[in-house]
Amino acid sequence: MSGLEIFPIDGIPEVRAGDDLAGLIATAAPDLRDGDVVVVTQKVVSKAEGAMAEIDASDPRGHKALVEEQSVRVVRRRGDLIISETRHGFVCANAGVDLSNVDEGWAALLPEDSDRSARRLRDGLRAALGVEVAIIVSDTFGRPWRRGLTDVAIGCAGIHAIVDLRGTEDSRGRELQVTEVCVVDELAAAAELVMGKATGVAAAVVRGVESSWLGRGEVHGEIVRPPQEDLFR
Repeated sequence: MSGLEIFPIDGIPEVRAGDDLAGLIATAAPDLRDGDVVVVTQKVVSKAEGAMAEIDASDPRGHKALVEEQSVRVVRRRGDLIISETRHGFVCANAGVDLSNVDEGWAALLPEDSDRSARRLRDGLRAALGVEVAIIVSDTFGRPWRRGLTDVAIGCAGIHAIVDLRGTEDSRGRELQVTEVCVVDELAAAAELVMGKATGVAAAVVRGVESSWLGRGEVHGEIVRPPQEDLFR
């Protein structure tokens, strides 16, 4: 890889339920190329798909019942913070229920199936622009052993979620035994640097990824660790 270009997609308007998100992205980024990776925030995917819930805006804890409803397992509680597992298998704060960048009195939920959402966006951009791009649906997660937030992939299409380097050699000729690189998480985090958290930029393009990374992939089947492999469960 000689280098990557990462740039925001400006001009996507406020997204409402039922909007053609792929069409909005195509209009804002008509110069997409084959092999580009389009990173789209979970928030606009949820809005377009109507994955929103009304809450009591006058109650600071009005969304907590919704968090419980969206959780299949509560991992930890500390004050108002709940770390829980969603039905998708994600372990995150408040089951992914998010009050930021949405109208008062509403909460955004995680898409029902983010991999399917990514496939639909990919198909929509192919139909609109005639290009073969990869899609990553990103969301912001905390990390249990490190401070600070980072964006990760919660859905993808047209790109392998994991690049498996096991069996290849390192720079000293030693065979790699366990190295599997979660490239969709790395690309989601890189794209967030040009999107920001409060700028209204809902998507970005990563250009120049290795062609070998492109292909069939999904977050749920590749990244989410099954319970039998989870040392902390």
